[in-house]
Amino acid sequence: MVEPLVPFAPPVRLAALLARRELGLRLVAGDPDTELHWVHTSEMADPYPYLLGGELLLTAGVQLADPERFVARAAEAGAAALGFGVTPVYDTVPAPLVEACGRHGLPLVEVEPGTTFAAVARAVWRLMADARLHELRRVTDAQRALATAAARPGPVPAVLRVLAARLGGRAALYAPDGTEYAAAGRGLTPREAAALDRLVAVVAGEERRPSSAADTVGGTGGPAGTGPGAAEGAPGAPGVRLAAYSLGTGREGLTLGLALARHEEADQRIAETAMVLLSLLTAPHQGADEATRSAALVRLLLGARPEEVAPLLGEAPWTVVHARGGDGQAPPPALGTPLVDAAEGTVRALLPAGRDVAPQPGWTLGVSAPAGPGELAAADAQARRALRRAQAAHTGLARHHAGGLDALVDPAEAHAHARALLGPLLDSPALVETLRVWLSLHGGWDRTATALGVHRNTVRQRITRCAALLDADLEDAQTRMELWFALRRL
Repeated sequence: MVEPLVPFAPPVRLAALLARRELGLRLVAGDPDTELHWVHTSEMADPYPYLLGGELLLTAGVQLADPERFVARAAEAGAAALGFGVTPVYDTVPAPLVEACGRHGLPLVEVEPGTTFAAVARAVWRLMADARLHELRRVTDAQRALATAAARPGPVPAVLRVLAARLGGRAALYAPDGTEYAAAGRGLTPREAAALDRLVAVVAGEERRPSSAADTVGGTGGPAGTGPGAAEGAPGAPGVRLAAYSLGTGREGLTLGLALARHEEADQRIAETAMVLLSLLTAPHQGADEATRSAALVRLLLGARPEEVAPLLGEAPWTVVHARGGDGQAPPPALGTPLVDAAEGTVRALLPAGRDVAPQPGWTLGVSAPAGPGELAAADAQARRALRRAQAAHTGLARHHAGGLDALVDPAEAHAHARALLGPLLDSPALVETLRVWLSLHGGWDRTATALGVHRNTVRQRITRCAALLDADLEDAQTRMELWFALRRL
């Protein structure tokens, strides 16, 4: 049997075509899971020269003098299935044709009199178009998920987890010596693990040729294929498809090893996207900045002062940003800094002070004042308080500002304290307003009376009532100050 030429569109299962009730198709013999790549109609006695392989071959048996030879030649040409139209030549599917299809393993479908071959072909093309659309959506969704993973802290493990989940298998990175040091997904059987190790060894050879290879384990697939792209094993073979990709050149490059549960074109596209991202994330030229940051961290851990380490990071002063929103792991994309830490739902980022920080959709940001290397701890506290103010005010961004002691207090906590402190007065707006004006005028009875438009004795009575309800000495400066701050917050 010839190897079928595979079209751009994905194949459809014969069972999906049989499920189209308006066609009235009936499976007479064979496997309904057979894959169809296209449709061809032929009334030739020998259809072999006109077939590419993988077709649903439609015929009414106009020249069906020898059913055995007709089926044998169609099977030899790689036809996927035979559709036989009853009428105008035959009233039923000939028994010799059914027997021949059974002997040659060619599925046979009866096409009822009211169904045209054109309608069958149109149904196949529609199914293929739907399958292609589904495949493109799956690839697009996977690419978006992989890109998001690549932007998170710890991008390499994150990409491997997404890749393994999207392929329904396992994804692992191997060092040049064949050691697996990062992996995600399901475990492998001993046979699968051994086969993948051999495949990785081929790709990670001394000359790193070929750059990729693939094999099928557990089915009828032959030895690993080789070539410049991902070599194909036996299409549709049962078992797990294994693949390996080189992520670098020479002996220092890494190797990506995959165990795929499916053998579809979309899976290959997803794997290739992940390969590109992992190549960028692990490339030597990307490692220089990472190595510099690692050196700075090591020096800090060994006792160096922040101002001594700061030159390694290249820019100062710095701004600290606290952010909440998104998925709580990846920073807002517009910050554009690799100096990120995510913990307990808050993302903390360090970026050059000259870079403008703007509100981000779906995020709440707190931004510190510019700070030198020795002031970063204070800037971190500023960003934390600014984030709290932004959350309390339901705004997207708040910046630290030097507003005295009052600016250092969390708004929500201050408001709660004010209501608790002034609670006995809250049912009487007149008492609250009299106390506020009296404090603002430094306890002046006449001026308070004039400001409120009441008699001075009324002011005295109200202030005496406030002192009693609050159980406070209003002649004490500390008490007056605390009440004044509470009234401002209220």
